[in-house]
Amino acid sequence: MLHSHLLEAARAISDEIVALRRAIHAEPELGLHTPRTRDKVRAALADLPLTWREGPSTTGLVATLQGAEPGRHVLLRGDMDALPMPEETGLPFASQIQGAMHACGHDAHTAMLAGAARVLAARQAELKGTVSFMFQPGEEGHHGARFMLEDGLIDPLPDAAFALHVMPNAMHGLVAGRAGPLMAAADQFEITVRGAGGHASMPHQTQDPVPVACEIVLAVQTMVTRQFNAHDPVVVTVARIEGGTAHNVIADFATLKGTMRTLSPRHRAKLHAALRQLAAGIAGAHGLTAEVNVIEGFPVTICDARAVAFGERVTDGLFGPGAWQTLPAPIMGAEDFSYVLEKVPGAMFFLGVAKDGADWNSCCGIHSPRMMVDEAVLPRGTALLAGLAEEFLASGF
Repeated sequence: MLHSHLLEAARAISDEIVALRRAIHAEPELGLHTPRTRDKVRAALADLPLTWREGPSTTGLVATLQGAEPGRHVLLRGDMDALPMPEETGLPFASQIQGAMHACGHDAHTAMLAGAARVLAARQAELKGTVSFMFQPGEEGHHGARFMLEDGLIDPLPDAAFALHVMPNAMHGLVAGRAGPLMAAADQFEITVRGAGGHASMPHQTQDPVPVACEIVLAVQTMVTRQFNAHDPVVVTVARIEGGTAHNVIADFATLKGTMRTLSPRHRAKLHAALRQLAAGIAGAHGLTAEVNVIEGFPVTICDARAVAFGERVTDGLFGPGAWQTLPAPIMGAEDFSYVLEKVPGAMFFLGVAKDGADWNSCCGIHSPRMMVDEAVLPRGTALLAGLAEEFLASGF
């Protein structure tokens, strides 16, 4: 098999990979500033021949390894931030920070990326080109990748970029990906319906915003099914409704909050406009007004077809037939590695981290307070990242 030495090298440092993952897991940090995590990464890799760059907007790091000869430039990315939620795993290295947990696997991503840096540094004399290791905070809704790009930490841009994301409810060790849209653009919206409140016993003397808001909720779903092609999916979810102060008072306003998920820039723009038109039209029909505020999130994560085919070849070479799966459809979650893939050809792949032999369908998924990672898979992820970099430097796509 191709690159078998990489898997052996990753397994040889398995204890280091797991130790770093556990140290990060026990002290989760939120948002764009993760100084303890940054310091753990730098300490773990302090003995390697890396050059480091940091920017003013985040605690993100880019470590660069120069091969013995000039050549292509490839970037590998791992995110570092956690989620604002409690942990209920009962692990001995569970979160020590109240209200914060690594429930999306970023601790594993960072540890696998650090492992790849160590594996590749040991092969520096054989490398032709440059490998950049992007340790990124602020993936959980904070646009960390965009800030690191704006800070110039990935300038000059690499020739290709790759990332891994663990999946706790996917088969042990399976690598999966797909060409084209992999994950959705995710935008938030807030609709405020304004009327005129009063006593609940005399609604005819008021302009009640609550039934109008409810009509908008139902109409949104009709809009999705009748204005958008089902082969280019759109998901709109109203997740919160707020209005009123007491059982016998008609409110002055009611607010709807939710999320919009799209898989193409065209439908993303169309959906924003359609939501504004729908809300204003329904409110106007009842003599009320509606204000729509859209907060743009991450763009669509689009994987280059060449990079995905390349990833499949590297996976087969490392792990043999059956280790790769082509995803039949995109996932409607969002990922800010999309900012990198807007500028650089590349791909993100998923790595199954359910326990070997487990009923992986029943495992807790990401963002669950009971989400678990089988650490035995981490060397596999390290080897895959290192293999993607080494093979790209050697042959490109």
